[in-house]
Amino acid sequence: MSEALDVGDVAPDVTATLVQPDGSTTDVALSSLTDEQPTLLAFYTNDFSPDCVSEWCSFRDYGWFAHDERVQVVGVSRSHATTHRKFIDYLDLDFPLYADRDLELTRAFGVDYRAFGLFRRPKRSVFFLETDRTIRYRWIGDHSLDPTRDQPPLDEIRAAIEDILGGEGAETFGFE
Repeated sequence: MSEALDVGDVAPDVTATLVQPDGSTTDVALSSLTDEQPTLLAFYTNDFSPDCVSEWCSFRDYGWFAHDERVQVVGVSRSHATTHRKFIDYLDLDFPLYADRDLELTRAFGVDYRAFGLFRRPKRSVFFLETDRTIRYRWIGDHSLDPTRDQPPLDEIRAAIEDILGGEGAETFGFE
């Protein structure tokens, strides 16, 4: 595993196949997403593994991630685009998913590892990127034997994003 990007780093502009909730696919540069709005990238190991189903159901069911229009959530895994389509349909997700088949995006963020010392895949991790691709928050699972066991701390992620963007109830001192 290479060194993971940290808060304050600018994420490289990598292009990968993005599967939209409607099933359409296109190669999309990361900058195209972040130019539109701040982006929460959630790296996970594989579609349909029980831990990943649980993770994406959590993002879906938490509600805030799907309904706060200031932030877009995008998943990243090594799964094929066709598998992503089935995964999105199966879980009724409103989030696009990158099919990072060559792990270029995963390696660019420094979150690749070898499962059981054999198979390369993304380590469960979350990065919040501003519109200029500057990383403002990161969480990387650190389970010593199996990084798939860690689940992203959704309350912590939401609080961090609201802190950065000025969430509901944030004191504005009359300036809006």
